[in-house]
Amino acid sequence: MTLSELFTIATGKPAGEQVALTASGSNRRYYRIYNEDKSVSLIGVEGTSHDENHAFLTMAAHFAKQGLSVPRVLAVSDDEMAYVQEDLGDTLLFNYIAEGRKTGVFCESEKTMLRKTMRALAQFQVKAAEDFDFNVCYPQPEFNLRSIRWDLNYFKYCFLKATGLDFQEDKLENEFERLAYILLQQKEKNAFMYRDFQSRNVMVVERQGELLPYFIDFQGGRRGPIYYDVASFLWQAKANFHDELRHELIEEYLDELAKYMPVDKQEFYATLRHFVLFRTMQVLGAYGFRGYFEKKPHFLQSIPFAIENLRRLLKDAADDYPYLIEVLHEMTEMKQFKEVSVRKPLVVKVYSFSFKKGIPADDSGNGGGFVFDCRAVNNPGKYERYNHVTGMDEPVIKFLEDDGEIFPFLDAAYRLVDASVKRYKDRGFTSLMVSFGCTGGQHRSVYAAEKMAEHINEKFGVEVRLIHREQNVERTLPER
Repeated sequence: MTLSELFTIATGKPAGEQVALTASGSNRRYYRIYNEDKSVSLIGVEGTSHDENHAFLTMAAHFAKQGLSVPRVLAVSDDEMAYVQEDLGDTLLFNYIAEGRKTGVFCESEKTMLRKTMRALAQFQVKAAEDFDFNVCYPQPEFNLRSIRWDLNYFKYCFLKATGLDFQEDKLENEFERLAYILLQQKEKNAFMYRDFQSRNVMVVERQGELLPYFIDFQGGRRGPIYYDVASFLWQAKANFHDELRHELIEEYLDELAKYMPVDKQEFYATLRHFVLFRTMQVLGAYGFRGYFEKKPHFLQSIPFAIENLRRLLKDAADDYPYLIEVLHEMTEMKQFKEVSVRKPLVVKVYSFSFKKGIPADDSGNGGGFVFDCRAVNNPGKYERYNHVTGMDEPVIKFLEDDGEIFPFLDAAYRLVDASVKRYKDRGFTSLMVSFGCTGGQHRSVYAAEKMAEHINEKFGVEVRLIHREQNVERTLPER
């Protein structure tokens, strides 16, 4: 059964446009599916593993029954390889806190959403586990010695050995065994461990006038310790949380957790540090495999952030694993990591402007990028009825799209800009400027800049700053 057929079953309406969505760390394919007039949309998912899909579908049904904030699954194919679920929008928590991540200074609205997320996590870990059959979990029903060994070997073989660092494997294995023993000595045996709890797996959704966190992509969850998810979220590579904010969010989490189980804060903090070390190594293993072996640039770009996290962690490392700590210290001081600072992400500025007032100045010092002349496209500005609207308004959009000249113009511009954005990302450049000019900077250039900004943001996930100079309008499409 196709996603279009499932859409019709769920909505009673025929499916129209189907737009592929990005899924950087997964082999699952995601689509936003609309009906013909785009008044309704759902998310369609095609999986590659029946067991993984079955785990997600079973979890989603149970979590919804428990009153937890997860997307509702609305229709499923008979073989469970495809399904459609409610569309929660486009606002990932990762993007919602983008300014705080970049600057390290989080505004009150960002902090409020982070507090809500930590409280929701505590509730989720407990309520998701109630009356749940963990045998459905994929690939493991619980956090156990085997899964710990998998992750430690993931780090050793996919990252540590790939660095070329010489180390004594037998001594390292002894300390891996010690770490595994400590990780398994915890009380919360019946909690749900999300496992990949990070800001890209949390959606910010408006419900009855309030912004709330909704949890997605939990199919890797299993029975396990509560500490793992706290470490995953607060020490994720690109989070840029400072110690004071981490402490505040942990306290928020523990206050909520205390509603469901006894909490010994001193013991919690003592145990958490072991999970932070373990999770950091697991993340580096994943980045190594996805980046070095699968050649996915998103993960390679995250390695410097994780290494910087590890450096800070090692400053206060305990002496439980002296040889492991020695190896990690030596690894972070290697030339390939010491000389590579944390890369700033690429930001693309897209302008609309009037040629009468001159081409926009480049304030980055990089030379200006692309300038496209829209004046060959049929001009709605020659008609009086379009005098008081812009390329952001429906009458102008309809004029340009019905006329059709704008489409081949934009297709040519997309091809040129796409090639540069890809190379700029690969080479670590931080700034690109794309400008569209027309006679008055009101109609054609505004429409073209809007479309280019949306295209770049959707295709590459980079932050785009859109500036309609003559309209005095600016907005940011955040990094995905």
